[in-house]
Amino acid sequence: MRTPAVGSYVVDTSSGQVGRVMGHEGPYVQLRPVGGGREWDCAPETLRTATAQERLRAATAYANARSRGEVP
Repeated sequence: MRTPAVGSYVVDTSSGQVGRVMGHEGPYVQLRPVGGGREWDCAPETLRTATAQERLRAATAYANARSRGEVP
């Protein structure tokens, strides 16, 4: 995969986490979890485009955690 565009959703295959591309810094891509949270750096070679199902699953998990009061 070439370097993903800012705003696109990808999967960090090293952690299995879905994130939104927030920017690029040096050789790394900065990702933020669906629903917000702390960004993390990821090597571009460990990324792949997230499927619609993966994006929906991440958004649903965030909405459920929010309804339980686990996230603000």
